[in-house]
Amino acid sequence: MSDVGDARGAGQDAGRQDGRDGIRGTARGRAPVPLSVLDLVTVGAGSTAHASLRTSVDIARLAESRGYHRHWVAEHHSMPGVASSSPAVILAHLAAHTSRIRLGSGGVMLPNHAPLAVAEQFGTLEALAPGRIDLGLGRAPGTDGRTATALRGPGRLDEAAEEFPRQLAELTRFLDDDFPDGHPYARVHAVPGPVQGPAGRPPLWLLGSSGFSARLAGELGLPFAYAHHFSAAGTLPALDLYRQSFRPSAVLDAPYAVIGVSALAADTEAQARAQVLTGALSMLRLRSGRPGLVPTPEEAAAYPFSPLEREFVDGWLANIVHGTADEVRSGLDELAGRTGADELMLTANAHSGAARLHSYGLVADAYGMPEAGSARA
Repeated sequence: MSDVGDARGAGQDAGRQDGRDGIRGTARGRAPVPLSVLDLVTVGAGSTAHASLRTSVDIARLAESRGYHRHWVAEHHSMPGVASSSPAVILAHLAAHTSRIRLGSGGVMLPNHAPLAVAEQFGTLEALAPGRIDLGLGRAPGTDGRTATALRGPGRLDEAAEEFPRQLAELTRFLDDDFPDGHPYARVHAVPGPVQGPAGRPPLWLLGSSGFSARLAGELGLPFAYAHHFSAAGTLPALDLYRQSFRPSAVLDAPYAVIGVSALAADTEAQARAQVLTGALSMLRLRSGRPGLVPTPEEAAAYPFSPLEREFVDGWLANIVHGTADEVRSGLDELAGRTGADELMLTANAHSGAARLHSYGLVADAYGMPEAGSARA
């Protein structure tokens, strides 16, 4: 079980449907590549987690009706402005309110969990929504060091990230129920799972913001998702490393790379700027050890940024594609062309849930994606 090669796609053929692999998407309308949603379930000042989770349902329904390929939820902890500490719970809720769109984790931070527990959670999701579930995995804690210690237990923070390849191989074995005879877990089964009979299972994705997961995804022949939305400087090197390291597997015969993109469209450029500034101030506070609810546009506009803070915010905003729908479409086209990404996963960070929902609709309009309720949606 020490060989990371154990994770190279055994059993993932079960996830193929009608000749598709459950990974590659289809570009809709005039979009250059498939478009998807990365949902951080942000909570704005004056709002509640309940309201944010209801917005997530609204976004998933809109995304499904307008031809977005997938809707992912990211794992974060101890962040008042983000209500996505339990992706599997949220995904079960979203599955109950949608019927076609792929749903997944972007991602589950594997070192925070026992591989068997993750296999059981996502086996359950696959049973609830067969053929629609993605299991994206990261090795970061999704939080600060102290919270990670609370999640994992004392003394495990440093070793957890280094253990990621072993955990990944173990998780794959549980999902496929194929530990070899003599292995300590040979008679341990993830349920729901293959021990109950033939069943599909979620495709595995590796997520990252550095070269580690890019190289590992390539070596294992797995799809890769890069966090361009918060680590833009490393996007091209990571994608190059993934493609150079790629070895065909039972899962993919060629690399498939998604990048997460901060993107927000509004009716006017000024409205878009006001909303993305709220996310920038929220990130500034998080990076300064002062996490909180996402501030209102009025609070963000009145905030007395120091020169160093202004430099951070300006740099952050430079990597957000924002403006009118046409401006966002142009920015996404440029980014797709420059990176060669196979799919763009849009995250609309803003104080207002209504602004986030409106943004996804405007982007779909700009690309001529299917109208809600149409036969092509």
